[in-house]
Amino acid sequence: MKKYLISKSRRLRSTPFTSRIEKQGVQGYTAYNHMLLPTTFSSPEEDYNHLKEHVQIWDVSVQREIEISGNDSSKLVQLMTCRDLSKSKIGGCYYAPLVDSEGGLINDPLIYKLDEKKWRICIADSDVLLFAKGISSTKKLKVDIFETKINTLAIQGPKSFKLMEKVFGKDINNLKFFKFDFFNFNKKKYLISRSGFSKQGGFEIHIDDVKAGLDLYDYFFEIGKDFNLKAGSPNLIERIEGGLLSYGNDMDIGDNPFECGFDKYVHLESDIVFLGKENLKKIKEKGIKKKLMGVKIESTTISVNEGIPILDLDNNKIGELRSGAFSPRFKKIVGIAMVKKDFSNISQKFQIKLNDKLVSGEICSLPIL
Repeated sequence: MKKYLISKSRRLRSTPFTSRIEKQGVQGYTAYNHMLLPTTFSSPEEDYNHLKEHVQIWDVSVQREIEISGNDSSKLVQLMTCRDLSKSKIGGCYYAPLVDSEGGLINDPLIYKLDEKKWRICIADSDVLLFAKGISSTKKLKVDIFETKINTLAIQGPKSFKLMEKVFGKDINNLKFFKFDFFNFNKKKYLISRSGFSKQGGFEIHIDDVKAGLDLYDYFFEIGKDFNLKAGSPNLIERIEGGLLSYGNDMDIGDNPFECGFDKYVHLESDIVFLGKENLKKIKEKGIKKKLMGVKIESTTISVNEGIPILDLDNNKIGELRSGAFSPRFKKIVGIAMVKKDFSNISQKFQIKLNDKLVSGEICSLPIL
């Protein structure tokens, strides 16, 4: 297969950990928030198996963090998301879809509440900084908005808990899912959240001191042999099986929260004010016409894994595959697809053209069971 180069520049930045990752044999990158995100180290299948059995350290500095502080910070953050944050607590991480005035998805970040007048939005792949600044300017809000100089390491996999305990102490085990706290290592304090883009469990370490972060990274590998620690990255197969949606791949601004299964994060009955609230009320009343679903496809190879039409048995288009990969667990292609609501029933049969061959498939749940 012909290889293509990707060039680094100010428009496509590396991270403080890039040089170490390249020494560890990274095989490819993708672009994410104008930065380099590693995609593969061995092969998708080998990386998948290792992630499910051991522990990996991921450079996910591409998850840029937008800090919003000031007297109107809570008002601005709430305007951006359809999730009710009025009862949010300091130390909490909140998965919160961001929507525009039409109800379209802007992003699906984790929002961290640092104190009553300071928030951080850890974003997926879209320009939330510009979105926040636009709203703030229009509404004349008293806020300070900027992208923080924070780089994030994710420790993911079933052995992540013992590894993190060895580095940060037993208190790390008291950290609850979607919570954060501060922990010390080598006289440096780190904000650590119990979160990450895998279903295998783990943590994310938010680093504001590059030298200290590099020392911490190296220390993980000094002690990591006992845990079979390896460098890794968010794994396409594992996230599809786990139903973890990727903004820009599985969904974008042309989709709304109801179509993406985010109903529990859309609080229309609350007194909160957010962009797109009235339009989302109308969408809910009329009902959605398409829906994200899992799919299983009777094939073992896939050359292009997105944008492929899904057809009914009469060759009529009923949707499109948005992400797909071969699953070692199911021994076939699994994927995430946007399909017409009338065809979104579990076990619904369809056909799809992969590698110039028409193959059969069926609709399934997310996560894929």
